[in-house]
Amino acid sequence: MTTYKEIFGKYVKNYSSDPTADAEGQVWYNTTSGTFKTNLVSLNVWSSGGNMGTPHTIFGGAGTATAALGFGGRTTPFPTFTASTEEYNGSTWSPGGNMGTARYSMGSAGTQTVGLCVGGYVSPFGTAATEEYDGSTWSPGGNMGSTAYLLTGCGTQTAGLGFGGYLFTASPIFRNRTEEYDGSTWTNGGNLATARYNMGGAGTQTAGLAFGANAPSPSTSTEEYDGSAWTAGGNLNTARGALAGAGTQTSALGFGSPSATEKYDGTSWTNTTSMTTGRSSLSGAGTQASALGFGGYVPGTGAVTTTEEFEATLSSTKTITTS
Repeated sequence: MTTYKEIFGKYVKNYSSDPTADAEGQVWYNTTSGTFKTNLVSLNVWSSGGNMGTPHTIFGGAGTATAALGFGGRTTPFPTFTASTEEYNGSTWSPGGNMGTARYSMGSAGTQTVGLCVGGYVSPFGTAATEEYDGSTWSPGGNMGSTAYLLTGCGTQTAGLGFGGYLFTASPIFRNRTEEYDGSTWTNGGNLATARYNMGGAGTQTAGLAFGANAPSPSTSTEEYDGSAWTAGGNLNTARGALAGAGTQTSALGFGSPSATEKYDGTSWTNTTSMTTGRSSLSGAGTQASALGFGGYVPGTGAVTTTEEFEATLSSTKTITTS
């Protein structure tokens, strides 16, 4: 008869108390409780969520996996801009209040009820305008110091961060500029080490994260912000721009463009389960353990309404029974 050792490669161990760490799937015998136990395997899974009401791509996103906000962007047919806003409750998207100005390629931050939109493209140029969302209505905020689009944002409505993108002067140039928002006024922060646009972002105003980008080619570069300066972080495994991000500086998730998903621990990126539907220029919300990816652009299809939910299930100790 085949033994557990021959199948798994290890013997069943005896412990007087459950170990704090062991190999996933390892079985042991707890001599105190007189029971066999095991560690269940960790799962990182993307699953289908409710579709958005309107296709969006190159648009703003904020909030959590169960209370997300999506706004602006391009829709179908191209090159239509939209001012529409949608709110997600964990299963269904519903209409929110329209933005004051239709735009795309903006930076975004905050939550579903306290959202922030900054910059973006308003034909025929970029804009410096900011809008703030209160859960039902968008209202004007303070303008950035310079016009920008394809920039990235993170943080909150009263402590926001906007960085990178295209800067419009006589002609567009890559932007390394960072600006900080206090709820009414934008002020200059420390410049990115590399001028770039269309990157992923996560974190807060004093602990921000920038990763990937088109600068002008797809990039693996990661930079970390401490509230005054950017420093180099660990590189992504897959070079790409037009991806989405969620989480914090030390516990981030980068996904999309097209489907690859990576986790960041503050030092290095590791690959995890890819999205079911590959797309670029999507938006993200939530945390590393519970994230949302929605909208985006699929070649041959255009802007999409597709939503996917990411859940990271940690391994846990279970008692083995006959039932």
